[in-house]
Amino acid sequence: MANDRTPRDLVTREKTARAVYVPPSALPDPTPEPGWRFRWVATHINGHPNPQYTQRMREGWVPVKGEDHPELMLPVNASGNVEHGGLILCKAPEEKMVARNEYYQQVSEKNMDAVDNTFMRQSDARMPLFNERKSTTTFGRGSK
Repeated sequence: MANDRTPRDLVTREKTARAVYVPPSALPDPTPEPGWRFRWVATHINGHPNPQYTQRMREGWVPVKGEDHPELMLPVNASGNVEHGGLILCKAPEEKMVARNEYYQQVSEKNMDAVDNTFMRQSDARMPLFNERKSTTTFGRGSK
């Protein structure tokens, strides 16, 4: 046995940083650029070309070149774009994507208004329909 009788709270040891595990299926994030949004777009699904790939290009998404983001350390395809497992990294201007999201938000609101109007059209004064939009989420309720 050792004769060292130093109290444990006076003994310190070097702190080591914990290793952080990242699943191999996770896609790497590129270094953010001001004014641009990034997205991984599928070029092929189950070995077949993805028909929505051209739709994404028409929306304004542009493939990212490998030399623009060397920190990703991913192989580039023949045209020099960053590709990973059938997905290609694309970028689009921020203002264009904000306008796109606003457009689809308006479409969604118009659709909900149409559903509400159709629903309330069937209302009768003798037995009125109520259209309450209220949802709740509860956690941890046990059976009692």
